[in-house]
This record gives sequence, structure tokens and C-alpha cells, in this order.
Amino acid sequence: KSGLDPGGAWHAWGMACLKAGNLSSAREKFNRCLKPPMDLNQLNHGSRLVQDVIQYLESTVKPILIADDDYFATLRELEATLRTRSLSLEMMYEGKIQHNSYYQECLFYLHSYGTNLAIISFYMRHDCMREALLHLLNKESPSEVFIEGVFIPSYESGKLHMLENLLETIDPGLESWGVYLIAACKYLQRKNYYHILYELQQFMKDHIRAAMTCIRFFTHGAKSYTELGGKQTWLLKIKDHLKVYLQEVSRSSGRKKMACTFRKKMSATDVSRHINTVDLQMEVTKFLHQCESSGTSPMTGSSLPTLFGNNNMKMEVACKVMLEGKNIEEGFGIAFRVLQDFQLEATEVYSKVAKQLVKQQKYNEIRQLLKCVSESGVAAKNDGDNIILSSIVTLNANTFSLFPSLVQDLDNLIQDMDSDENKIQAYVMCNKLRSAYLVSVRQEKTRAVQLVQHVRQLAEISGDDVVKAICAQWL
Repeated sequence: KSGLDPGGAWHAWGMACLKAGNLSSAREKFNRCLKPPMDLNQLNHGSRLVQDVIQYLESTVKPILIADDDYFATLRELEATLRTRSLSLEMMYEGKIQHNSYYQECLFYLHSYGTNLAIISFYMRHDCMREALLHLLNKESPSEVFIEGVFIPSYESGKLHMLENLLETIDPGLESWGVYLIAACKYLQRKNYYHILYELQQFMKDHIRAAMTCIRFFTHGAKSYTELGGKQTWLLKIKDHLKVYLQEVSRSSGRKKMACTFRKKMSATDVSRHINTVDLQMEVTKFLHQCESSGTSPMTGSSLPTLFGNNNMKMEVACKVMLEGKNIEEGFGIAFRVLQDFQLEATEVYSKVAKQLVKQQKYNEIRQLLKCVSESGVAAKNDGDNIILSSIVTLNANTFSLFPSLVQDLDNLIQDMDSDENKIQAYVMCNKLRSAYLVSVRQEKTRAVQLVQHVRQLAEISGDDVVKAICAQWL
């Protein structure tokens, strides 16, 4: 009649019954105002009313300490103290209070009106991890409930090993937990908790993903190959994981065995190829570490290229190895293996190296590069010519006018080119039109006419009257 919300009234009445210790009457009152959630797997602990009931019941079983000199403690308070102390004696091993009436009352309300997350969280609060896991499995709760209710509380309280032991005890093959474990790994990766992720992957015996995490530990944050040199133990761990995976695949191939659905799989061929990559990365790391230590290689502040990146990054590694040794020949062997193992475009890499050598005015090194490429045994006919052309492309007309000696250095390289057509193109790029004319007139007559006409046009544009007159007279 007074307009008081009936649900609120029943709830207040039920709380009064709880505080009086009349649990059966409290149930009767709460049954009139509490309702089960529409979705048991929603990521919350149910209605506020249910949470209030659980919170009160849980606080009731906690011992209330009264000082000896509190002479004003009422008889009712003393009785409450004695009652809660006797209840606390009912608590079992690892804090479990399964025989406690207040504990059972909590479970009644949670199972009747709470979510699965609320039930699991209650078990976890009272060190009943096994019960929490069994409830999760029985209700087939989604992975989000596992993450929020079990996994996060476990690693935050330092009980991850206890969780792992229980998962294995309930299902030694871990197949029942596959979906939950993969979800936990994804969660840890999003949070950048890579050390916990690596520990979990080792527990899962997911060696391929564990190897991938080790790659991240090796590469992440390193600013120089000196730093990577100190992180080579991660490369050894990558190899260990891949080798163990190969052994397990070899053992299981001879007998029928249900395939594990949550561990990452890879063909034995691919795994062997990755082991070779790790070996080659070890060689690269050792070489560039020595280069930095001896001062022949500049320390870099940008992200370091490694063989664990895409093909562009692998090509950067090959370039870096050739450029940062004492000379081109010192690092060419390692770079050549990188190019061969990953089937990279060798000419493109050689051209990039040549461009850098021109910028550094190391023309003798370009000759050494051409020699190494020629002796590699896999060079195409025009590879040497293309390397020289690509190095000249990086320069412009102003460069030639400012550094006359540069033209002579390049002229020596151009004379070593195989193709006359390429020589003419190179001389034109260097603005050496007289040399271009001299090579042009040696060609077959029809082609020679075309080439000399082109040289005459360039001479006219550049204002070189001498070459223009020579070409006109020949024509």
C-alpha cells in the first residue's frame, strides 16, 4: 500500500532472516525476488541482489576477532563470535569449507540464480580449483569464462603451476582443455605477457608455437647485432623445440594415434628447413657481432633485419653481411647461402650492394663483388653488367662534374662490361659521349647508325659541339 517495491521488500526481509541465522526462511523470501540469468555464460556475476547475498554469507564465515578488554561486547556479539569461530573449524584442507552450511547456502543461491562465472569465481576464491574446472567442463562454458574465472586469477595469484597440474590430472592428454588453452595463449599474446605465454606453451607441449615465441624473445627490442649476440641462447631453444617436435612426429608416425587438435602442426620438411634457418641465423649473428665489436660495422638504432622476417628483410640481411665485413669477400659466402636457401633475387641484392659501394666511393670493392659473383657459379650472363649499371644509376650529372676522378673510376668498371650495348648505356649515363660514340661505331652498320644518331642528339642537347661534329661527320 505504501508503494514499496515488492522485490526490494522481499530482498530486505530475506537479508534480515539471513542475519538472524534463519537460512530456510531466507530462502523462502529470496525465491520471491531473485531470478536466474537469461544467459548463464554471460561475463558477470549475476544480479546485484544475488551478489549481496553471497557477499554476506561469505563474510559470515570469517572469524570476528574481539579484543579481550572489550567489556562492552554484548551477549549476542559473543554468541556470533563463538558461532563463526566454530564454523571456521569446519574449514577443510586448502581452505575448503564443503561441510559448512553457509558454504552450501552460497552454492544454492549461485546455482539457482548466478552465472557460471559467479560459480567458478566462488570456487576459485575458496581454493576449490578442481571444482571450478569440473563445473566449466560440465557446463561447456565458453573460453571467455575460463579466462576470466580461472586463468587470470591463477597466474595473478602465482598458482599457474597448480592449474596446469589439475588440467593434466583431469585429462592427461589435455584434449578437453584445447579450446581453453588456445584462448589463454591468445589472451597472453594480446597482453604482451610473453614469458607466461612461453611457460604455458611448454606445458601444452606445443613446440612449434613455443619456437615462434622464442623467435620473438630473440628479435624483439634489439638495436644491434651486439645485443643479438647476447641473446643467442634463444636460438638454441628454438632448435631444441623443433628437434623435439620432429622426434614426436617420428614416434607417432609408426602407430595409429588420434591427432591432437590444438597443437600447431608442420611438415617434417618445413621443420627441417626452419632448423637450417636457425643455423644460418646463428652464423649471421656471430659474423655481424664480430663486425660490430671490431668497429668495421656501424651500430644501428633501427630495427634489425633477421632471417625470421619476410623476403625483403632476408635480402637486407644478405646486403648487410656483404657490406659490413672488412671487405666484400669476407661476408660473401654467408650472403650467398642466404640467397640460395631462400631463393631470393640475387641480382637485386648485388645491385643494392653496388649502389652502397658507389655512395661510399669503394670502387675496388665493386670489382671484388663482380669477381665473387662471377666465381659463384650461378651468375647469369649479364649479371655483372647489371650490377655496374645499377651502381651508376644512383649518381647524377652534378656528381660527375663535381668529382671528375669519379668518372675515371667508373670508366675502369665500364670497360670490364661484357655487352657493348650496356657499355654505351653506361657511358651515356656518365655523360661520356665520346666514349659512347667510339663503342657505337664498332657495331653492325645498321645498328651503329642508330646508336650514333642517338649520341649526336644527346651531344646537341648537352651542348657538346665536338662530339656532335664527330657524329655528323661519321654519319
